Amino acid sequence: MRPFRFLASIGELHDGPGLAAFARRAESIGYSALMAPDHLLAQYAPVPLLTAAAAATEKLRVGTFVFNTNLRHPAVLAQELATLDRLSGGRLDIGIGAGWNKPEHDAIGIPFEPVGTRVAKLTEAIQVLKGCFADEKLSLEGEHYTITAFDAQPKPVQRPHPPFFIGGGGKRLLTLAAREAQIVGLAPRLGKDANGLPALDAPSITLAATEEKIRWVREAAGDRFAELELNTYPTGGPMVVTGNAKAEARRRADDLRRRTGATLTTDDVLESPHVFIGTVPQLAEKLTFLRAHLGITSFLLPDTEAAAPLIEALADN
Repeated sequence: MRPFRFLASIGELHDGPGLAAFARRAESIGYSALMAPDHLLAQYAPVPLLTAAAAATEKLRVGTFVFNTNLRHPAVLAQELATLDRLSGGRLDIGIGAGWNKPEHDAIGIPFEPVGTRVAKLTEAIQVLKGCFADEKLSLEGEHYTITAFDAQPKPVQRPHPPFFIGGGGKRLLTLAAREAQIVGLAPRLGKDANGLPALDAPSITLAATEEKIRWVREAAGDRFAELELNTYPTGGPMVVTGNAKAEARRRADDLRRRTGATLTTDDVLESPHVFIGTVPQLAEKLTFLRAHLGITSFLLPDTEAAAPLIEALADN
């Protein structure tokens, strides 16, 4: 059985010393990796940020949750990532996705293409990245990228390439992740709210929906399924340590109904692999259940300090 891995995320802007202190604190708590998002919002660019975090730590892995493949040519990104992997001594995880935030595309004039096109582009981008990391020259003539006898440099420390982290809530993306990734993110699906903007599809955070997603991954991965690390994260709301889990779950269910129109029961919320509510022993029991029942061993827990007692309780498990 795989050991637990906990991922921290950078949720605020730090100065240089503040970032170094944050990364070292995450490492001391027992987090396995520090993840940075990739958006054209009020945040630092992920590659220099993660380079600084890696320089301040000794064992903490660094990665993205996740790169938007539409914002960079993958051959250019490959050089940046290989450099980061070398500078960190082989501590990079590569989270990459098809992009979902239409307003940031619109703001800089990048077409927000239909989901099928974006997934096809992501699929080719992964081919380019893996080809750039390989020893031989890369040639590829795809629908979206054309590469001719390109000897990408430098090469990463991790061979044949750093682990890829790919996730999704639908069968198309999870099938791609099952075939190409080493870490598969089990995400909720996105619907649209009354204004046509992306919104959580609340039923997709349930235990039953997650079981279905894992069946898709298992079917697509075939013999390599046992090699995959499965990840989830608290999209159903922030982690709350409380002795009255049912009351908090009722509030969470009411909030989801107001925001999405979907009706989930208190038990639906408490059982969800995307919701973490309860005492530290209850949360430890839940994560142990998710590992035993679903094979989920990787958890992104953004509230670094709140999660510290839980990570300590599950140390060496």
